[in-house]
Amino acid sequence: MTAALRYIITRPCLSEGTLTVAKYLRTLFSADLAGQTLHLTDEQERDYPVQMSENAKQLTGLSSLYHDHNLDVNDVLMLSPVSEGRYRVSCVIKPHTDRLNAALATKPDPAPRRVVINATPHVREVRMERSQPSAAQAAVTESRRPDQSKEEQRLIKTTDLPESKAVQVHAESVHTEPARRDSGVKVGVGRHAGPSGEPQASSQTPSERAAEPKRSETKRPEPLRPSASGAAPKSVSSAAPELAALETLADQLGELARLTGYQVEYLGGAEAGPVRLRADLGSHGYDMVLALSEAEQQHPAFQQSTYRALLTWEKDLSTASPRFTREALGALLEHARLAPLTPVDLRGYWNTSSFDLDSVASLAELVSAHLVQRGTFSYVLATLAQQPAHSIVDPSRLAERLGSGVNTAELRSILETLCRAPFMALLPLPGGQFYLRSDVPTLLAELSEYAQGVSKRLSPSRVRA
Repeated sequence: MTAALRYIITRPCLSEGTLTVAKYLRTLFSADLAGQTLHLTDEQERDYPVQMSENAKQLTGLSSLYHDHNLDVNDVLMLSPVSEGRYRVSCVIKPHTDRLNAALATKPDPAPRRVVINATPHVREVRMERSQPSAAQAAVTESRRPDQSKEEQRLIKTTDLPESKAVQVHAESVHTEPARRDSGVKVGVGRHAGPSGEPQASSQTPSERAAEPKRSETKRPEPLRPSASGAAPKSVSSAAPELAALETLADQLGELARLTGYQVEYLGGAEAGPVRLRADLGSHGYDMVLALSEAEQQHPAFQQSTYRALLTWEKDLSTASPRFTREALGALLEHARLAPLTPVDLRGYWNTSSFDLDSVASLAELVSAHLVQRGTFSYVLATLAQQPAHSIVDPSRLAERLGSGVNTAELRSILETLCRAPFMALLPLPGGQFYLRSDVPTLLAELSEYAQGVSKRLSPSRVRA
């Protein structure tokens, strides 16, 4: 029987009732099932009909499954085939909030939904908006005064989200707006802060202010950088994508090399010509050459490289050669800042016909898995912190306190890790129990002192020539 495959639920999946068929799931949901109705059966033998999209990249109609099992972001679906068109699904709930309490009888708040604020050929700007069940609250939203400040409008939309959802909201903004980090270039054009910190009216005419992009309403105002002439910075030309205004291609590739371990080499000189990303990994090494234009595909190094692609934009589908999109590059950088990504992780993505935002969506699941592992380790530490030093840790009782968010294998692996250096927090005992040497706050303080000591010994001033 085929082993069950894990699928980590993302916020778009939860809000839209969908499941993205990533590359590793295509063995389970093949392209032959496009447009067909499939059936998922849970452990209570409840049947959930779902629809496969025409391009076989997404399943729709999972809202009832998510609702019935009270699933949330980063919860896991275990999928395995039963027969043709029928699948078994098991739900693994991660420890997020008090929703694990079975006595909780109140109906959960409606999940936030994504609202598209502005869309260009290269960037789609969205915000999370929670539906208001109260008619009075809806009336307030509809009757919002035109003179209400943009910052107040932004706060109304974002303060409804619980703090625990901050990581997921950030992860989604990485996928949809990779160029939003330096939003100060766009926000505040025509306005500047006075000595008291309050915005003052600018010298722009009303017609000029009306022509400003609407997407500035959702950006966080930041102080403008003073220019030599004291005037506001110029707007980005409509012919150039917004990503180019935020950081140059050389900056993006340099950041990618720093975060992932590639060596960057410009084959045409200083920041010109094809760009080689080289992974010096011995027998596992390879190189990836990016052509910045179609003419650069004729460069000898482009034809001799392990992998090759044309750097283009998401909307450009005319090229027949493998491509790597600028939007995917920006989203890849944001994922690499959240979790460690290596040339080993990225090798399979270079060996495709298109490294685009769909490919980055699959990478987002890998990043999410890293964050879940880190969160699970922190959750176990927080539970151990409830015990005093020099006490006995019983894994079975600890598992009861952790709930279904941490399975037995994960718990055993974490406890064994805490037995080894540099933690040395636990001592294994006969019968599968452990002795807690010190409380968790003391453990963390000792680890901090250890890290600082090692850092001082590794400082450049102490390294002998």
